[in-house]
Amino acid sequence: MSGGTQLENANPMVFQRSGDRLLTANDEDEDVHDPIDHREIFDLIRSISDPEHPLSLEELNVVEQVRVKVNDAESMVGIEFTPTIPHCSMATLIGLSIKVKLLRSLPDRFKIDVHITPGTHASEEAVNKQLADKERVAAALENSSLLEVVNQCLTPNRGI
Repeated sequence: MSGGTQLENANPMVFQRSGDRLLTANDEDEDVHDPIDHREIFDLIRSISDPEHPLSLEELNVVEQVRVKVNDAESMVGIEFTPTIPHCSMATLIGLSIKVKLLRSLPDRFKIDVHITPGTHASEEAVNKQLADKERVAAALENSSLLEVVNQCLTPNRGI
C-alpha cells in the first residue's frame, strides 16, 4: 500500500493458521510417485501476503484448503479465493499473485484456474475473465511495476 492511501478494509477479521502438513518418508522419497494433492497446493499459496495488510491470505481467510481442487492425473488445479470485502480493489492482484505462485511452483503440464468464490465480489465476472485470459496475465507480468508488487506479495513475512 502506498503512503497516504486509505485502506479499504482497515480492520479485517484475522483467522488462525492451520497446522503444518506432516511429511512422511514416502513424501521425501524421490523414487515414490507422489501425486500433487490439495494440501500441497494450499501449502504453496497460504503464505502469500495480502497487498494491503501484513497478513497472509490464509490469515485473512482469502484462501482455504477446502477451496483448492486438484486432479493430478488430468493436470488440473483450481483455486477459489474470497476477497475480504465485496468491493475489494485488490482482487485481481490477489488472484494474479496466486496464479503466479502456482505457475512458478508447478510443472508446466498443469492447467491452473484461479477465480473468485461465487457471490463474494461485486466484479467477480470481470476479475475471473482477466485471470483466465493468458494474454492478459502475460501482459500484466511484463509490467515491471505490477510484477514488483506481485513479487512482494510472494515474499512471506514482508512486514508492511
